[in-house]
Amino acid sequence: MQSSYGVLHLENKSLDSEHVFALDVLEGLSAHPKTIPSKHLYDEHGSRLFHKITELDDYYQFRCELEVLEQFKHQILQMIGKAPFRLIELGVGDGRKTRMLLRHFLDQGVEIEYFPIDYCSAIVSTVVESLKQEFSGRPLKVVGMEADYFSSFSWLEKKSARRNVVLFLGSSIGNLDRHETEHLLHHMWNSLNQGDLVLIGFDLKKDISVLERAYNDSAGITRAFNINLLNRMNRELNAHFNPAQFKHYSFYNPGKARMESWIISKISQTIEIEKLQKEFSFEAWEGVHVENSYKYDFKNIADLALCTDFLVKREMVDAKGYFTAAILEVHKDKIG
Repeated sequence: MQSSYGVLHLENKSLDSEHVFALDVLEGLSAHPKTIPSKHLYDEHGSRLFHKITELDDYYQFRCELEVLEQFKHQILQMIGKAPFRLIELGVGDGRKTRMLLRHFLDQGVEIEYFPIDYCSAIVSTVVESLKQEFSGRPLKVVGMEADYFSSFSWLEKKSARRNVVLFLGSSIGNLDRHETEHLLHHMWNSLNQGDLVLIGFDLKKDISVLERAYNDSAGITRAFNINLLNRMNRELNAHFNPAQFKHYSFYNPGKARMESWIISKISQTIEIEKLQKEFSFEAWEGVHVENSYKYDFKNIADLALCTDFLVKREMVDAKGYFTAAILEVHKDKIG
């Protein structure tokens, strides 16, 4: 197998990238309460800020998941097997954890087709280039995909008979509510084959003080990450937000078992967004809901797998019991 590296632009992706952000802002700021989907936090600058967040002492998620993947990498490969396979990653980010897995898999002589998928084109291009620099000449084919999860799976399911292994790391599944999570997992199940695997990172329920420190760092990087959404609207939509008139606020909602992140207007104000040809009014201390991060326990994971026809094959946990990487297997025995 010859190594190759490239980026795939799915049909209509450029149209989506031009209009989805504007449409979500229009709908979200017109809603009560105001809300904007968390995926829009991760533009190129937001992704750089999130990288800094993962290096903070209080942000345990990255270190705990990396610990799990490093400790259990041999067992993960045993479950996958050494036949050539496709590795599909949803929301690749900077790819640090996946590069560690790729090194191990390749060192064991496995041929891999790797599909890093992200909504941000700059992230995909950067990851593909870094992989080319590190792994050129190894039995690795990389096809970066600038796409949402659903369109990427619709393309991938028709392209190979190899076993599929899906990575959904970084507790990104926690950004989805139960309906969205079930919808995504059902879509995966329909696109995958019997015996394919999905490895998902779940942030576990824990002491609330640990959670709230992770989302309210003293250096203010999490604030900058969330407030960057206002700057992005200013840059891309010709909005007139003054970030100094807003504050970042994150807290744990025990009734919904989730951290919530909000951007709060400190004053009563009206903001014009020129490209939308519209003004939006904010009351003093009114918030814009920008992110949820649901926390799980093992019963939650088992229930989720059961209702989406996956089998929980293994749950791997870090030393503190803060984080688990669960391997789910596609189960289609009842079909036919």
